[in-house]
Amino acid sequence: MSALTARCVGLLVAAVVLLGAGFRFAYPELTLLGAAAGIAVAYAALTAAWRPRLEVTRSADPDRVARGEAAMMTLTVRNAGRLRAASLVAEDRCGDRSVPVPLLRLRLRPGRDSTVRYEVPTDRRGVVPVGPLRVTRRDPLGLVTLSRPYGGTVPVWVHPRVHPLNAVPTGAGRSLDGRVDKVPHGSITFDSLREYVVGDELRRVHWRTSARVGELMVRENVDTSLPRIVVLLDNRAVAHPQRVDGVAESFESACEAAASVLVAAYREALPVVLLLVAPEPAGLAAARGDEAAQGPLDRLAAAELADAGDLQPATARLRRERLGDTLVFLTGPGGRDDMGAVGALRAAYPSVVVGVFGATEPAPSGAAGLVVIDAADGAAFAAEWDGVRRW
Repeated sequence: MSALTARCVGLLVAAVVLLGAGFRFAYPELTLLGAAAGIAVAYAALTAAWRPRLEVTRSADPDRVARGEAAMMTLTVRNAGRLRAASLVAEDRCGDRSVPVPLLRLRLRPGRDSTVRYEVPTDRRGVVPVGPLRVTRRDPLGLVTLSRPYGGTVPVWVHPRVHPLNAVPTGAGRSLDGRVDKVPHGSITFDSLREYVVGDELRRVHWRTSARVGELMVRENVDTSLPRIVVLLDNRAVAHPQRVDGVAESFESACEAAASVLVAAYREALPVVLLLVAPEPAGLAAARGDEAAQGPLDRLAAAELADAGDLQPATARLRRERLGDTLVFLTGPGGRDDMGAVGALRAAYPSVVVGVFGATEPAPSGAAGLVVIDAADGAAFAAEWDGVRRW
């Protein structure tokens, strides 16, 4: 992006006036002054248009942090050309602010580099894009400035705060008559049969089936005491109507609660799934990289409120696929009216926990047969979670 300074505009006007007056009234002195002014502008444009060969590398340490933790960005700029990169001013883009890079004000000799480190703001959850580096080239007369981007963009993932949870849900076993009972830790139940492979214990061979099919078949057992947890985060804008400086604190608290449940499940080696009520726009997900390569905490960092979204498709998927036996629904004050739709999932999910954040009035205890946790923030949710006796 190029820009002409006020000095350049004035000099151009003066060049036109002097050349016009010199030729019109046959004053060679005015013509000479006008030509000098035009040559100065042309020199400035050619000088600013020269593109220095700079190689920019950057690295974040670390590139994934919890909200409030420190993250440093190291930026290295190398002069890959044969000429000095003089009269350069550079600034790096870090989120919504610009960071000056003062080392580039010096002359970069060919083959030399400059390194600068600065802190990445992590006071808010989200994905902070860092870069590209914008280098501004000025001519010695200060007539023309030309800015060009160098290098790519590196994201820094700021995860929600994690509050430790000590309690975890128990598993649920479904009997043949349709009843659902909680099972003690370590309960092993038959799951399926598969072909024998080298290394399988012979005591697990199902001899009757093996004799019928003509090859060894081995029993597969599962531990039914391990709960399968599904975390459903309500990211609809209508569920979090209260905003402070454009930020819905109830949604931030819900993200902290979701991260706390995920980390507690990882600690106990429990299967857990994270779902969002309103899907993220495809273009936004593609801009942040490969969604399949992102973990649940990265998805929480990138989660944003969506103006459009309906709870019905999410509940229909949960009912159809039965992704687990414990459902944790996290919403804001605008989602209290949807407890009935969530309560209807108790036939598919024996344990349903609803976390409501930022509500002015507490939800009725045990509403619709649910375990309801009213919390002001993520820390309060963690304290209430450990106090639930139905685990």
